[in-house]
Amino acid sequence: MGIRPILRMGHPVLRRAADPVGDPTAPVVRALVADMVETMRAARGRGIAAPQVGVSRRLVIFHAPLGDENARGIDDAPLTVLADPVIEILDPAQELDWEGCLSVPGLKGLVPRARHIRYRGFDLDGRLVEREARDFHARVVQHECDHLDGILYPQRMTDLSSFGFVDADNFED
Repeated sequence: MGIRPILRMGHPVLRRAADPVGDPTAPVVRALVADMVETMRAARGRGIAAPQVGVSRRLVIFHAPLGDENARGIDDAPLTVLADPVIEILDPAQELDWEGCLSVPGLKGLVPRARHIRYRGFDLDGRLVEREARDFHARVVQHECDHLDGILYPQRMTDLSSFGFVDADNFED
């Protein structure tokens, strides 16, 4: 199918918990992932969840570094597919950082997220993927997995004074 429309904040699919994927090796799942990759890349995103393209399944893809390095400017990090992911917080310490979202275009805000997590899920061959993630990598995974529970990043914000348009002069990166 190719590039799919990205649902925007307010759409009912984005507000509800997604259903399990089931068999991640199914041809329909592989086709969905191919469309999600194409859609994410066309939109210049770091990740996308199936609900964002109108499919209420617990499936995410993301492109983030595996180490502690800052991902801004890094383009060669691996693309990861996770079906039915689970996140475990390894350190309750949180960090505030800017987030944006393909479903909330043109806006950004400061969001608190755990700095150190472990995540598990299944790839398209049905193999278990399990990794620890820190900093930006952890943030991207948490952001994408929130979509599977019907949560968008503004719902995680603790101070809405840092929520605004990307091109506003009073926001810094």
